[in-house]
Amino acid sequence: MKTKILRQLRTTNEYVSGQMLCDELGVSRTAVWKAINQLKEEGYTIEAVQNKGYKITGYPDILTAEEIESQLNPDDTVKKVVYAPEIDSTNNEAKRNAENGAKDGTLYITESQTGGRGRRGRQWVSPSGSGIWMTLLLRPQINPANASMLTIVAAMAVTMAIRRAVAETGVDVECHIKWPNDVVINKKKVCGILTEMSAELDCIHYVVIGIGINVNTTEFADEIKETASSLFVETGKNIKRSRIVALFAEEFTKYYQKFLNTGDLSGLVQDYNELLINAGRQVRICDAKEEFTGVAAGIDSHGELLVTKEDGTQAVISAGEVSVRGLYGYV
Repeated sequence: MKTKILRQLRTTNEYVSGQMLCDELGVSRTAVWKAINQLKEEGYTIEAVQNKGYKITGYPDILTAEEIESQLNPDDTVKKVVYAPEIDSTNNEAKRNAENGAKDGTLYITESQTGGRGRRGRQWVSPSGSGIWMTLLLRPQINPANASMLTIVAAMAVTMAIRRAVAETGVDVECHIKWPNDVVINKKKVCGILTEMSAELDCIHYVVIGIGINVNTTEFADEIKETASSLFVETGKNIKRSRIVALFAEEFTKYYQKFLNTGDLSGLVQDYNELLINAGRQVRICDAKEEFTGVAAGIDSHGELLVTKEDGTQAVISAGEVSVRGLYGYV
């Protein structure tokens, strides 16, 4: 009920009558009054005026299911939000629930992770109140070999969500993607994405896309402080985290539908390359077999990076254990 009340109050700057809420929800005035008081206790500023009703004038920076679901669109891929104040890892929680039949489009989110993970098993520090730690559970009917491309779809959605959320504060920020899926602002990483899958040769049981966004983080470990940052550090603005999540859901839906229509990234190549900070720049490619420099030309329909070598030949770089760096730094 709190979700429905929040949605009603968000849709207008006018007062919403208590009777209208009763009629819409099919509950008593007492039930509405109790729900309003619960929202106030959670940090919402709600004015109550006799013969006028209720008007919301302030929102807390919280990530509850009601706060996020009240901002979702009916056609969003995200259909349900599951919130926990603290958890080991949202990816782990999503996988546990997926094994027990959790539905496609469920988003798991928390204030704090005790065992957050990044690429190659690295720890992802996830303190309370500092960021967005979430995982989207999907059950796509696609070739399992193409599931890793969903990481790129998610990176595009996060980048556009951040751009839109920051723009709403009046700041213009250069938010891009460092191939394949690191989201960067001013050449510093603000978001990491980890995709995992359970599948057979010809069938996907589920895919979980874990996303960590540094929103209000101000301190970073010595080993990452030269390459990591946060939205607050780079913009000087406090941005409601739930707004970013809601915008992500909207942007992901758009890109995901294009992906499902083709089964690969062919419909997204141009959009992705416009967000790619490496495009047209010199990069250094490092893997176990060789190391070389060249100019990044963008991605192909499989998400592989096309790099023109110094001798004019083109290399096709697959994500994995390959490291792609700018010649003079992280980007």
